[in-house]
Amino acid sequence: MKQFFSVLVFVAGMIFTAQAQVPKGMGNSDPEAKKILDAVSSKFKTFKSVQSNFSLKIENAANKLMGNKTGTVYMKGTKYRIKVTGQDIFCDGSNVWTVDAAAKEITLTRLDPSNNTITPQKMFTNFYDRDFLYKLNSDAKGIQEIELTPIDKSKLFHKVIVFINKAANTIASTKVFEKAGNRYTYTVSGMNTSSVIPDATFVFNQKNYPGMELVDLR
Repeated sequence: MKQFFSVLVFVAGMIFTAQAQVPKGMGNSDPEAKKILDAVSSKFKTFKSVQSNFSLKIENAANKLMGNKTGTVYMKGTKYRIKVTGQDIFCDGSNVWTVDAAAKEITLTRLDPSNNTITPQKMFTNFYDRDFLYKLNSDAKGIQEIELTPIDKSKLFHKVIVFINKAANTIASTKVFEKAGNRYTYTVSGMNTSSVIPDATFVFNQKNYPGMELVDLR
C-alpha cells in the first residue's frame, strides 16, 4: 500500500479494459440487474459535481488484511482530484498530475479520451455494459448485490460484486476478487452531490510542492 494510487489504478485497470463480445453459449445477463445498474449510472450522470470519502481495503484469500487506505475524491465533468495520505492526484480534464510525497516526484501524463481511460467517474457509471455478464444476487435490507462475471477469461480477476444503496440509488462499494486470491474492496461514504466545487480544486500548481521533480510523460 506504499503506492496507493498505483494499487487503485491496478484495480480499476482490471475492470476498465477493452470491450469484449459475449461468446456463444456463455449465457445472458439478468435484465433486472441491468435495470438497476442503468438507473445508478443515469443518476450519477445528473450530478454536476461530487465530493466523496472512500476507502480501499486489500485482503488475501485467508481474509487477512493486507492494507487499508482512506481518502477523498472530487469529481466535476471530466475533472477529478484524489487526496490520500502521501499522494495527491489532479486531473483538469486534459492532463493528470500524480504527486508522490515519499518519492518527491510528480508524474504528468495526458488524459486519454478513449473508453479505456481509468477515471474515478467510471466506477459510478456504465463500465459494465459490454465487458460483463451480471446478475442480481440479493435485494434485502436496503442493499442490492449484483455479481459481475468478466467475459474475457484472461483477466486477472474472476468476479466483481457491486453493492448498491437502494434508497440513494448509488454504488456503496465494489469488491474485486482476483484469481490469485486477493480481494480489493472500494467503499464510498459521505457522498456530497450538492456542493459547488470550484474549478481551482483540479488545477495543479507546482509551487505548492517545492523540491519535487516533475516527470513529464506526455
